[in-house]
Amino acid sequence: MTENHWFDIAQLAATLPEQSDTMLRDLRLVDREAASCRIFRTYQTVPPHFHVSCDEYLYVLQGRAMFKIGDAEPREVGPGMLIQFPRRTVHGMPLLIEEPFIVLAIDTPRRPPADVTFVDPRDGDAKSFIATEQR
Repeated sequence: MTENHWFDIAQLAATLPEQSDTMLRDLRLVDREAASCRIFRTYQTVPPHFHVSCDEYLYVLQGRAMFKIGDAEPREVGPGMLIQFPRRTVHGMPLLIEEPFIVLAIDTPRRPPADVTFVDPRDGDAKSFIATEQR
């Protein structure tokens, strides 16, 4: 990964593939111990899961989806919305409404790619959850 200070988010988001055999694909822009910053695209519904390593900040760039955090009712999210939750908070995406659904994610501290725990282990694992694109 090169050390960049400037990112054309729309241009980079457009490089994410149209289809994926994983739930998400991401492109890591910053990958440091203190934080990671990624663009990701969601390709299918995402079952309830959590991350043990980081708090997440998700800024919706494109598309619409129903997003669920904890025990709250799912909420429709779309462009310009920021979703924030601390580590170990169960969250998921029970419905994609408008595709492509693309998000700018900031994780503090860094979220390792394998850090995903599904509430029901039959729903998936790190390999079925996300794949990272190389730039």
